[in-house]
Formats: sequence, C-alpha cells, structure tokens
Amino acid sequence: MVEIDLEKENKAIAREYKELLRISYQTLSEDDKKLIRKAFDVAVDAHKDQRRKSGEAYIFHPIAVAKIVASEIGLGATSIAAALMHDVVEDTDITVEDIERMFNPKIAKIVEGLTKIAQVKTDNEISMQAENFRKMLLTLNDDVRVILIKIADRLHNMQTMESMVDYKQAKIASETLYIYAPLAHRLGLYNIKNQLEDLGLKYTEPETYNDIVSKIKETKEQQDEYIKSISDVLKESLDAEGIDYIIKGRPKSIFSIRKKMLAQGVSFDEVYDKFALRIIYKAAPSEEKFLAWKIYSIVTDHYRPSPSRLRDWISSPKSTGYEALHITVMGPKGRWVEIQVRSERMDEIAEKGYAAHYKYKQGGSEEHGLDTWLNLLKEALENASTNAVDFVEDFKLNLYSKEIYVFTPKGEIKSLPKGATSLDFAFSIHSEIGIRTRGTRVNGKLVPLNHVLNSGDQIEVITSPNQKPTSHWLDYVTTSRAKTKIKNVLNENTKKIAEDGKELLTRKLRHLKVNMSETTVNELVNYFKLKTSLDLFYRVGIGAIDNQQLKDFAAQKSNTFMNFFKNKIKRTPSTNPETINKPEISNNFDMLVFGKEQDKLDYKLATCCNPIPGDEVFGFVTINEGIKVHKKDCPNAISLQSNYAYRIIKAKWIDSSQQEFKAILNITGMDTLGLTNELTKVISNNMHVNIQSISLSGDAGIFNGQVVVVVQNNTILKKLIENIKKIDGIDKVTRINKN
Repeated sequence: MVEIDLEKENKAIAREYKELLRISYQTLSEDDKKLIRKAFDVAVDAHKDQRRKSGEAYIFHPIAVAKIVASEIGLGATSIAAALMHDVVEDTDITVEDIERMFNPKIAKIVEGLTKIAQVKTDNEISMQAENFRKMLLTLNDDVRVILIKIADRLHNMQTMESMVDYKQAKIASETLYIYAPLAHRLGLYNIKNQLEDLGLKYTEPETYNDIVSKIKETKEQQDEYIKSISDVLKESLDAEGIDYIIKGRPKSIFSIRKKMLAQGVSFDEVYDKFALRIIYKAAPSEEKFLAWKIYSIVTDHYRPSPSRLRDWISSPKSTGYEALHITVMGPKGRWVEIQVRSERMDEIAEKGYAAHYKYKQGGSEEHGLDTWLNLLKEALENASTNAVDFVEDFKLNLYSKEIYVFTPKGEIKSLPKGATSLDFAFSIHSEIGIRTRGTRVNGKLVPLNHVLNSGDQIEVITSPNQKPTSHWLDYVTTSRAKTKIKNVLNENTKKIAEDGKELLTRKLRHLKVNMSETTVNELVNYFKLKTSLDLFYRVGIGAIDNQQLKDFAAQKSNTFMNFFKNKIKRTPSTNPETINKPEISNNFDMLVFGKEQDKLDYKLATCCNPIPGDEVFGFVTINEGIKVHKKDCPNAISLQSNYAYRIIKAKWIDSSQQEFKAILNITGMDTLGLTNELTKVISNNMHVNIQSISLSGDAGIFNGQVVVVVQNNTILKKLIENIKKIDGIDKVTRINKN
C-alpha cells in the first residue's frame, strides 16, 4: 500500500515540475532548463526524508514557491533554481559552498541570503518580528531577488497553514500583515499583496473573513450582471473606434472591503465600490498615452466621472513603476464604479512588478523608481538606529504611504509620501541640503519647515552653511530617510559636545585636586544618577553640571571615609551626600511633554498599564481626574483611541537636560555705531544659544532692544548675559519673566 502511495506521490512531484517549466513567465533556454533540473534534483534528494505538518512530501513546498517566483513574480532561471533550493542549506547537510561549487556564485549568494533570514537568533530584548525584518532588508544589499523569493515563500506558507496550531497561525498571519504585505505593495506586486492581506485576515479575524466571503458569493450573480451592463455599453463604442482590448471585472479584495467597512463605519451592503472594471488595450509604446485618453473620453461620454477621483499614473507613474488611469464614474442605479485603463505592458507591470519592468526596460536608459527606492533603503539600513522596532515603524510608513508629486525650482518632478513636509523635500534632494536648510519657499511663498506639501507644489530650499538641525526637526519630518539623517547629526553634535565636556571636566577636577580616572567617572555617573559617561560629559559640555555641583562631589568624595568611620562609632545616620544642595538630575527621558508645542502639563500615570519614563505613551483627558497617561500598547488604548479620539493628546518622554527653554532679555544702552552688529555677533558666538527673535530701536542716542533666545539651562543664559554686558555702550541687561 505504501509503495503505491509513494509511486503516486512521485508522479505528482513530476507533474508539478513539468507545470513549473510550462508556466514560467520568461522564455527558458535549454541551459536554463538544465539548471532548473539540476536544482530540482538537489532539492528532491536533500528533502527526501522530510514531510510537512500536513503529511505531504516536503519537496512540494519548494516547487510551489518556485512556481510563484516563475509565474506570479515573473523571475528567471537563476531565481527559480534558488527558490527550489531555498531550504536546502537550513534543513540538510548541504552548505552554501557546495551550492556554489555545483551551480554558480550568484545562486549560492541568493540561497545564503534566504538562509540568513531563517537563522536570526532569538533575543528577548527586541521584537523578533522587527529584527527579522531588518535582517531581511539587509539582504537587499546583495540581491533584491532574495526578498522576492522570501515573499513567494511566505505566500505559499500562508496558503497552506490549515494544519498548524491556532497561536502559530495568528503569529504568522500578523507578521504577514505587518511586514510582508506592505513590502509586496512597495515592490509593485499588487496581486500578491492582495492575497497576503486576504489570507492574513483569514487567520487573524476568521469570523469577519468568512462573513465577507459568504456575502461576496451571495451577491456574485448580481455583481456580474451589473458589470456586464456597463461592459456592453462600453464595448459598442470601443469596437467602433477599432481599439484592440479586453474588459475584466475585478472584485475588491476581502481585506480592502473590511478596511473600508471599518474606516467608514458601514456594513458590507453599503460598500459601493466592491468591484472595478479593467480595460486592457493593445498598443505600440508611442501610442499608449494617446489611446489611454481616447478610452477615457469614450468612458466619460457614457458615464459621468468624479473629477476629484481621477488618478493619472500614466503621466506620473508611481515610484513602484505602476502606470494606469483610474476613473471613478457614476454607473447605473446611482452607484460609483472604478474603471482602470491600462495597456498590456502596464498590466504586466502591475501584476509582476519589478520583473516585468525590466522585461520592458530598453537598454537600461529609463530610470526606474525601484532602483531609487532600493538606494534609499540601503542608506536607511546603513544608518539604522539600534532600535529595530522604531526602524520598522518608520520604514512601514514609507512602504504603504500614498504618493504626492512635487516640483523642484527647475521643474523636475519628485515623488514623496503623502504627508511629507518641505523639510522632507530638502532631505530627498540630498542629505547635505537637508542638514543646511534654513527655510523653504512653496510656490514662491516662505513657509515653515513643517509645512505639509500637496501634489503640484513647487519647492525652493534656502540653505545656510551655519545651519544645524535641532531635536525639534524630528517632529517636522515624516520620511525615514530624513529622520535617520537628523538623528545621526544630533548624535554627532552630542558626541562633539561630550568631547569638549570631557576636556572641561578634566580641567575642573584637576582644579579641585581630584584625579580624572575611570573610577572617578563611574562615581560621577552614579552621583548624578546618569546612565553613561557620554551623558556625564554632555551635561558638563552644555553647562547643566556646574562648578558648585562638582565641588559638592569633591567634598563628598574626600569625606566618604570620615563619614563611614563616624557612622561606625556613633551609629547615627549621617547626612546623605546626595542631599547637599544638589538639583536632582535624573535618568534620560525623565520629563513628560504634551501636544505639538511640547507643553508641560499636570498629569497622572494610569494604573492599568503603569507607564515608566521612556515608554511610548499618549495622554487621555478624563472628565474628573485631568490628564491620565497610558502606554501606547495599553490594553485599553485601542478602545480609548477609537471611542474618544478627540480626548487623546500626544505625549512623549524627553531628556530634560536636552530640553530648550525660551528667555526674553531687555537690553538698554547708548546707541553707538555697530552696536547691533556686535550684539548679534556675541549672541551667535555663545555655544548652544539660538536667537528666536530680535527687535531693536534707537531714540535720541538711547538704544533699546528685546531679544528672545532659546537656551538649554540657566547656566548658559547667565554666561550670555555676562557677555552682553561686556559690550561697549551696553548699560543694562534684564530678563523679563512674562512672554
């Protein structure tokens, strides 16, 4: 009996292999077929004793992945061979070196990339999901095909998850929705993205999924009838114009119907655009655009379009390479219908993404958005912050975001994610321009750096060699590229200040007759309740730790032994050295601020999730107890945010030592030649001081001025006031308390 089963199974494997060659999107040469056959034989032999959870032979999985790679993603023989062997190194004794010897370095590199993803070591300190994702993206530096095969692998795993236990199904499905679907979207694999999302929903919300599936089946007949009524009307006119085309009805994906129901708070029946019509026409490259607009005019002759919902991705393709014309028209019975117009070439690019684009790319002259995107990705990875979760969150925003199209002063077009600001635009031109941005003009008008751009805007960036980013800039940008660059510069500035601080501390300690050593540094870090020596040197550098505090430390250090000795004899509590007239300097991220303006408000910490400094938090305005602060992943967060969104305020922990404060100075004196110039020079030359505004006036030889400066602490402000007083002709410098 077993023999018959094995024979049957072997026949099925052979059938699958033939099917793989038949459905390949690219034309396979004899050499290609030999390469694939060899990879197939290696995989069959390597997995001969393995079975999947469902009981079937393991080899069916690599063949299925290779089929997705060959037909749905449209890659060639190298990728098909790598897909067949994607689990060989991980599961058997065969090494990457063996594959390189048997095949070639390219296939070995791809298989190695796929193995690396599978072998990420578990670390409880980080989210495995996020770290896995980052490791996977790092393989893009080697070859984008690694990611494409990994997406195919994930799709097949999602299609065959029935025999897994519930909690594993939920974990894999969540990871798919969190990472793989956005990635497929960004690589232009819309078909696969829809499948991944639908399967993700099937295992994360099975009841909702099954409910929508059954309703789609119920209404299928009337949907088909409705589509036919529109198609019949359009066919007559399209035929009369002699256009070579086909019309397809395209149902909306289950996931996007669910998304729409949630977003608009409507039932299944109230979601109108549950389907779309796709007109795919044949055209020579030179005729493509002309024919698309000709079809547009035929459609709008019969049905009234919604001008606000016309999407022209033919004149400005998406950065994934997607091209099409989307028209939303009022169909029969007063229902909106989306009609997508694409040439055969555009349709292939929409279905196959990356691979199809290269099939049509003539001699590599055309710039493809994906190349640009991959370069940006490499840059983001090289500078990635240590926190994988933050990195993934930033990155995801740029994966799924809709795009806007803006212009440089010379009229070149740039695409940016929706919600991008004028500062994001500056960083998209070049990171050096971003860092030196002093101001931006949008459509000729001067705007703030956090001005949100719209499609069609023309942006001019004004730079200055003296400009430096501040921590507020992180709130002004949305793209991960800009955030990464700003963080890098801020970190460099912190290190530079810390280096100066270290020298300053050495001098001050020498003056106090304390030897600067590793032990002393550790004692100082503990004394000021800091985390690292960098924090200590930085605070000395900006003046947050002054001479008096260092004197107190030195006094405590020399008295430690005496205090210890006295305690032994008297058995009485001594004065705690930490209470000696020393302001508390607590850990990093010790201060909570609220809203865009980062206001300091009274608050209470919620007992349901007990947030601690450094946690991701939000404020919730209660009726009787003021502001309650909750963690973003608090069990009550989703309910509060969905039911009382208007009572949620943005909150974040900041490092109080790096917080900047506004101070207003009133300056009077004798109005002498060059006084204004001297005054601004003195303020600018003071380290860590920014001028926010300045108003000066002179009257009958008397000089009056008001300067608003932004400083990090009182020590810096005192130093500034002293320096201003030294200017020839200045009489008084006073600080005004009210704005």
